[in-house]
Amino acid sequence: MNTISKKLSSLINWMPPDDWLKIVTIDAHSAGEPLRIIVSGFPEIKGKTILEYRRFVKENYDHLRTSLLWEPRGHADMYGCLITPSVSQEADFGVLFLHNEGYSTMCGHAIITLTKVLIETGFLQMKSPETEVKIDTPAGLVTSYAKIENNRVKSVYFHNVPSFVLALDELVTIQSIGKIRYDLAFGGAFYAFVNAKEIGLSLIPENFQKLIQSGVEIKKAIIDKQSIVHPFEKELSFLYGIIFVDEPLSDEADSRNVCVFANGEIDRCPTGTGVSARMAIHHMRGEIGIGEQMVIESIIDSRYKGSIVKAIEYGPYKAVIPRVEGTAHIIGRNEFFIDPNDSLKNGFILR
Repeated sequence: MNTISKKLSSLINWMPPDDWLKIVTIDAHSAGEPLRIIVSGFPEIKGKTILEYRRFVKENYDHLRTSLLWEPRGHADMYGCLITPSVSQEADFGVLFLHNEGYSTMCGHAIITLTKVLIETGFLQMKSPETEVKIDTPAGLVTSYAKIENNRVKSVYFHNVPSFVLALDELVTIQSIGKIRYDLAFGGAFYAFVNAKEIGLSLIPENFQKLIQSGVEIKKAIIDKQSIVHPFEKELSFLYGIIFVDEPLSDEADSRNVCVFANGEIDRCPTGTGVSARMAIHHMRGEIGIGEQMVIESIIDSRYKGSIVKAIEYGPYKAVIPRVEGTAHIIGRNEFFIDPNDSLKNGFILR
C-alpha cells in the first residue's frame, strides 16, 4: 500500500464525535426521480396512525427533513421517505414521504422504489415470480407487486388508493398568461391538469425553470379560487401540484407529464400519483376502459405505464383503482453527519 492509500484509509475509518447525529440512507431513483430512504439514526416517532406519525415528525423533527433533503446534503428537488411501523393489520410497513416543502400524502415513484429496494436488500422476503407488498401511506393502504426475474426485481406495479375527478374544464385567470382551462383530480394527492399549449411551453428540459414559474403561479391562483376537499380526510384536502400534459415526444408513449409540486419542485418521473389521477380523468371522459393501458413519459423521457384495475364508488365520487408500473435502481448508501455546532446543519435551498 502506498503512502497516499494509507492516508486515505484513515478517512474511511474516521468516526465523528459522539455528539454528532449519524443518519444512514439508501439512495435510489425511479424513472430519474430520487428517493433518499432513511434506514437508521432517525429518532423514534410516535402515533397510532400514519397521519399521526406525520404530524409528530412535522412538529418535532422537521429540521431533520430539511437537513437531509436541502443543501448541502441534498437540493431543491430532492425527495425522501421514512419507513414506519404498519398501522393496519394487513400492511408490511408504513411510510412517510418527504419533499422540499413538507410531507406528501402519497407518492407513486416512492412506492415503486421502496418495493424494489426493500426486496433486493432482504428487508422483505423475495417470492418468485411476483412479490406482493402492502404499505400504509397517509392516503391509505397501497398494494405493490414486484416482478421477479433471476432473483432481481425487474419492475414494480402498484394498485393505488381510489382515484377520482373533482372537476373538469374549470377556468382560472393567470396574470402573466391569461385565462387557462384545467381539470382537477385525486390520485393519492390532488392535482390540477393543464394542457401545455395553454401556457405556450413545450415539456422539455430547456423549459425547466419556466415550467416551475408557471406551475407555481397557476397553483396559487387555483388555491385562491377553488375549495379542495377530500371526502374522508381533512389532511388530504389541499392542492399538491400542477401537471402539464402534452403529446409525447416518443412513438413508444401516449402522452407526456410534467409535474410541478410542493415548493416549486419538478418531478423527473411521470408522477405515479399524477398518472393515477389521469386514469380517473380519462375514464370519466370515456377515453380509457378497464384494463386498457397508457404509456406516459416524463420531462426526461422516462416512462410509467398506467391502467385501471376496476371502477368503484368512493363516497360521493365515481372512482377507479389505478395500476401504475415502472422501474427503479439503487444508486448508493450514505452516512450523513450532523454537527451540532454547524450553523447550516438544518440545510438551506438556492435555485
